[in-house]
Amino acid sequence: MAEDLVAGIEALENKLAEAKRAINARFIGQERVVELTLAALLCGGHGLLIGLPGLGKTRLVDTLSTVMGLHGNRIQFTPDLMPADILGSEVLETGNDGGRAFKFIQGPIFCQLLMADEINRASPRTQSALLQAMQEKVVTVAGETRPLAAPFHVLATQNPIEQEGTYPLPEAQLDRFLVQIDVQYPDRKTEKDILLATTGTEDAQAHQVFDADSLMAAQTLLRRMPVGDAVVEMILDLVRAFRPGEPAASQRVRDTVAWGPGPRAAQALMLTVRARALLEGRLAPSPADVINMARPVLVHRMALTFSARARGEDLGALIDEVAGGILRTEAAA
Repeated sequence: MAEDLVAGIEALENKLAEAKRAINARFIGQERVVELTLAALLCGGHGLLIGLPGLGKTRLVDTLSTVMGLHGNRIQFTPDLMPADILGSEVLETGNDGGRAFKFIQGPIFCQLLMADEINRASPRTQSALLQAMQEKVVTVAGETRPLAAPFHVLATQNPIEQEGTYPLPEAQLDRFLVQIDVQYPDRKTEKDILLATTGTEDAQAHQVFDADSLMAAQTLLRRMPVGDAVVEMILDLVRAFRPGEPAASQRVRDTVAWGPGPRAAQALMLTVRARALLEGRLAPSPADVINMARPVLVHRMALTFSARARGEDLGALIDEVAGGILRTEAAA
């Protein structure tokens, strides 16, 4: 490994440690959520936050915007939201000389960190307005393609229990999210810390650690990190093990999974295992990182069969089970 790469990784690890401390000071007791969200940003991807109301998702995104030095916007998705409300629109404007011309008014998507709150409450037409933006980092309005700011990240939220009046995201859009981040209830000690920290006269303030340029430099550095052959082979084994039509798939997977993850899942694992190594202060990822990132990368890229849903099967538990089996097999070999 080149000396400049090692030096760059070590310097980045120190900045990431400071960023984690700054975020955890305001988003208390959710280290796993912070780790996955930072991993999504380091990889240049988007995150889907799944959690009940009141668990701090908006606070997390607001804190990230400050700590990472990104211009952020928030959109509250509702059934009557239209694509133009997100992307912007052209208006006819009269100049001082009496002449008329169309002027483009930018929508809230023209930012660096977009919080799409309750994304499944908007209609499919409005949800699809994000597809081009998330994948290509551009939007097309009135026949003209306009680039978005760099970097551009979407952190979307969904309520896992309230499904009345919602429109589930299509598989093509779910696949655009690098990771699914499950936000759980805090334990008792954490909830006590939250109470004491947020109900007094002062609230912890976040401070800036990164800016847009340093984040993009970190994203480039991450892609230069070496990944060993054992990790690459394990990623391939894991992704292909969940495709029911593959010879490597077990009978349990064939009976449980309707369709498995595509190549984008393997790409996401290649990036996120590097991010986890960086966040833990290591120079290269290990097979344990693949296991750690398997559930958040794969769970939204797969679907249960009808009979598996009727049996009450859980995709997350299946991913952990298969990934653990692959790790034990490769360790024995």
